[in-house]
Amino acid sequence: MNGSSEGPVALPWPLFGLRLGTAQLELRPARESDCLALAARVPDDLELDPGATRYAVDEPLNRRAAILQGWWRALGTWTPDEWILSFAVVHDGGLVGSQTLEGPGFRSTRTVDTASWLVPDARGRGWGTQARAAVLALAFGALGAEAAVTSAWRDNHASLGVSRSLGYADNGVQLHPRGDSRDEMVHLRMSRSVWTSRARPAVTIEGFEACRPYFGL
Repeated sequence: MNGSSEGPVALPWPLFGLRLGTAQLELRPARESDCLALAARVPDDLELDPGATRYAVDEPLNRRAAILQGWWRALGTWTPDEWILSFAVVHDGGLVGSQTLEGPGFRSTRTVDTASWLVPDARGRGWGTQARAAVLALAFGALGAEAAVTSAWRDNHASLGVSRSLGYADNGVQLHPRGDSRDEMVHLRMSRSVWTSRARPAVTIEGFEACRPYFGL
């Protein structure tokens, strides 16, 4: 008999133990099973990142491939200076979308970026705002961020509305390729002082201490 008293085995990737909680949602770092399930439910109106790889297949397959490749790439290239943390958004045990927190050059810039999407039947319930607020609570709290930025197409009124309701201010417009043409991408920014100046709904954060070294903290 091999008796061991070493206790529970630590997760080989401690970020999988991180949990964010809001009034109605749980956010957990997505595992491959989550990404496969989310890719199967990716909405028809989700537009690809202009930099995403495109294939000679129909748009639903392009969107699904982008979801999976983005997740694989983020895990495989993670460093404390350059990271992308993709959360599965869960309501009552069911997957309802994705919320991403990014830290390009984070240790020097202390700035985070975000991106998200919800399945159609999860929209209009305030969950997009809750999910964004959850990752911002992590960013401005445990991670010590000094600013948050985000971007959306000029006609993505839902995303722009969420950003402005949380305190982001307009921070310029740039032209980007969009399909066979080009369009305006609206950029927004929020400072730490703006985030802390407002009362925010409670967000619970669990499992962060084991993750600190992976953010260079």
